[in-house]
Amino acid sequence: MSNKSKFLWFAHNWKKLPHPVRWVIAATVGSTLVIIGLIFLVLPGPGIPLIIAGLAILATEFAWAEVVLNKTKHHASKAINKVRRKK
Repeated sequence: MSNKSKFLWFAHNWKKLPHPVRWVIAATVGSTLVIIGLIFLVLPGPGIPLIIAGLAILATEFAWAEVVLNKTKHHASKAINKVRRKK
């Protein structure tokens, strides 16, 4: 089974899981990624991508995380556009 088909299987079956199970998995994995990302902001490592990935996972089950993720995307795109204009 290729990685793409594994992802598609997971994406298709994610919503079939009972809500409390999805909630616990999303909260655990997403929070872990955010915490590791925050640690990597101080230590060498991929801090920002991990934080964004954690927020994306949390946003699958939590509305507040979706709001934070959308604000993060907005600010990131503004920063990227600002950098592109200076070149």
